[in-house]
Amino acid sequence: METPPIPPSDATPAPEAPLPPPVPSKEERTWAMVAHLSALSGHFIPPVGQILGPLVVWILKRDEYELVNDQAKEALNAQISFTIYFIISVLLMPILIGFVLFGIVWLVDLVLIIIASVAANEGKRYRYPFIFRWVK
Repeated sequence: METPPIPPSDATPAPEAPLPPPVPSKEERTWAMVAHLSALSGHFIPPVGQILGPLVVWILKRDEYELVNDQAKEALNAQISFTIYFIISVLLMPILIGFVLFGIVWLVDLVLIIIASVAANEGKRYRYPFIFRWVK
């Protein structure tokens, strides 16, 4: 005696929804924010403070937290790029446009550091515009 075939079901299983990414811990978000804010040290230790701050955070915390690794590299890349922009504006100061350019670069850098810091504190990965990504 043969067993009758099982009739096909009209109900197809629903696809599983992707899991949301894990929420970074408070400490991880704080260190990511510090990576961006440490670039402000360039106002006190010119001309390399803005690079040293994110570099130190990246070296100390890159293996411990993924968000910090990503955001410290982003801050480091941004500050290397902005340092180059500052150098170009200083070189253009003899023809006067460098003074205006220096002020614009300084203001854009400051605003982007604040925006990136707030985003990192919320656990978001911020990407600076106008930069080269030197450190991968």
